Amino acid sequence: MEFLELKDFLDIKVAQYNRPDFITNDPICIPHRFSKKQDIEIAAFFAAILAWGQRKTIINKCTDLFDRMDNDPYNFMLHHGDQDLRRLLNFKHRTFNDTDLLYFISFFKHHYTLSDSLETAFLPENFSQLNNFSAENALNHFRTYFFSLPDSPRRTVKHISSPAQKSTCKRLNMFLRWMVRKDQTGVDFGVWTTISPADLICPCDVHVDRVARRLELITRKQTDWRTAVELTAELSKFDPKDPVKYDFALFGLGVEEKF
Repeated sequence: MEFLELKDFLDIKVAQYNRPDFITNDPICIPHRFSKKQDIEIAAFFAAILAWGQRKTIINKCTDLFDRMDNDPYNFMLHHGDQDLRRLLNFKHRTFNDTDLLYFISFFKHHYTLSDSLETAFLPENFSQLNNFSAENALNHFRTYFFSLPDSPRRTVKHISSPAQKSTCKRLNMFLRWMVRKDQTGVDFGVWTTISPADLICPCDVHVDRVARRLELITRKQTDWRTAVELTAELSKFDPKDPVKYDFALFGLGVEEKF
């Protein structure tokens, strides 16, 4: 397709999928069950990290997880006792198990005693001195910070990716999209204000990757962090202020339309 033809096509698909009825059958429905900022952050983080496999299964697993926290995750993180933690035992989704979960709980308790938002976990200490935000630096910093507690299990590190590992960081980029983007449709939350939508990287899962290659938005042979950056750079040509809105178009084309 020519540039303008492709832009018009993708804009139509964004409008088709970036709408409230998208929420119901997507893992983003989990954080939409909450109204407190910290509850939204925690619910969104788990929904993103557990987002592999069928969407219905992901939603059911997250529902089970937050039921075990009495659907009060922020309060649970800060004030849980040993008896509360026992209710989390035997939780499992794919390779994520209760050992991983208990460390995640430790991290959240640690972080929320220092800060009232998870956004600060993605901002390097010298962020205020930087001229601009870098998703690559933010994700590398977050992984280092996330596993900085002395009791971090070796097995858990596989659940938090980073560009330093050459990962596409699909789940964390999706989480950042949910937290940072804000428009009139009400799908993404936009509860974070320090990071700009222009600086986000498009989540690059198998569906997005396949559709993007068919549309010649990706030329790189392998699928890794540099692929996600390449895709985002191409999408920025259509909308430099909000390139990752096209995640809705590419994902919808791949999952709903088998494009």
